[in-house]
Amino acid sequence: MSFLSTQSESLKNMFIQRHDKNPAKKPAVAAADLRRPYDATLILLSLALLFIGLVIVTSASMPVADRLFNNPFHFAIRHGIYIVLALITAMVVMQIPMRWWRMTNVWLLLLAIVLLIAVLIIGRSVNGSTRWLVLGPITIQAAEPAKLFFFCYLAGYLVRRYEEVTENIRGFIKPLIVFFALAFLLLLQPDLGTVVVMLCTTVGLLFLAGAKLWQFFGLAITGSLAVIMLIVFEEYRMKRITSFLDPWADPFGSGYQLTQSLMAYGRGDILGQGLGNSLQKLEYLPEAHTDFIMAILAEEFGFAGVLIVLVLMFTIVFKAMRMGNLALRKERPFDGYLAYSIGIWFSLQTAVNVGASAGILPTKGLTFPLLSYGGSSMIIMAIAVAILIRIDFELRVDGIQAMNKGFAAKGQKKTAAQSDSRLSEAKSSVKQVMDKLANRESKLKTAGGLDD
Repeated sequence: MSFLSTQSESLKNMFIQRHDKNPAKKPAVAAADLRRPYDATLILLSLALLFIGLVIVTSASMPVADRLFNNPFHFAIRHGIYIVLALITAMVVMQIPMRWWRMTNVWLLLLAIVLLIAVLIIGRSVNGSTRWLVLGPITIQAAEPAKLFFFCYLAGYLVRRYEEVTENIRGFIKPLIVFFALAFLLLLQPDLGTVVVMLCTTVGLLFLAGAKLWQFFGLAITGSLAVIMLIVFEEYRMKRITSFLDPWADPFGSGYQLTQSLMAYGRGDILGQGLGNSLQKLEYLPEAHTDFIMAILAEEFGFAGVLIVLVLMFTIVFKAMRMGNLALRKERPFDGYLAYSIGIWFSLQTAVNVGASAGILPTKGLTFPLLSYGGSSMIIMAIAVAILIRIDFELRVDGIQAMNKGFAAKGQKKTAAQSDSRLSEAKSSVKQVMDKLANRESKLKTAGGLDD
């Protein structure tokens, strides 16, 4: 029947028109954020330090490389290889989710302990210190990965035992027992500088995690007394302290390295002598391309060059601390504590390196992060920066997902309300049409039959 067919088609069209709508478009802000998934500024700052380090190491190492290897670019080539390896390693680490670091931090700590024990058994000694594991052409300074792995463990411990750390003394002491075990192995090398950096980072991280103030001060005082005792009862460390306090008392003996470094700083003045024009690198200043790289930078680029490098490092540290704060606010405590520890670690190691070469602190064999010569240090520091980039990436992705979920929930609510309204309207329309059909059928029956 044409009438019923027409009405059925009308009902079908009505439902299609009212309920077969295109889904709402997703918010454009998510696509805009996904264009910049990484912190480009952090990457550029790190690359700038690597490039400056390559230039300064090349300049500072040429005289000693020419004498030892008859090749002035020997250390520069090796440093360039270290930078390439560091960049490749960093790119690999950036693909590892933070969940992996959180799940494996205990195993990483055990690996650090194994490396520190192995270096005491089969390690190579240089200048009276046994700090290096030799694996064919590869030389590993075990203390460098030990620092990173311990900080990963400490961040994981604070997540697992947060209430214990903040409420009772046992939770506060447990990570210190692990630290003292690592410190004992490091002091057997001996490597007091690394122990001091790890101690200060541990104290700072426990303080930021919310440890009670008396616990914080107790640990700081105990640690300071322990370091003082280690210095007093070791003759060569005591000589370093006395030479640091008055290097000019023995300028050709215990104070020789520091006096030469101070001369480099003095010659640098404001703008420096120019790239390649350093005199102290002509083997007057020992270890010019490693521990005292900042002295050569100060001589060739002056106060301006030193200030630029320190600003670059300060910005990286500031970003790490801000990233840690943001991670804690977004309920990612492991990421937050690890970012805090990397920021404190970088700042302390920079302060010790620059302070030692400028005569502000006693001489310690610690590198300037991302700048000094050294493969193990370079690669581990690059891994630390890659972890920061990964933390930032996951924070951004979480923000985008949360935003999308919020918009989706909002859209679903709105769509559900609209659907209910449309459904009631559709039911009303169908009822009206069906009533019309029933009335029409009734009239036709009364008239004597149905027409085609």
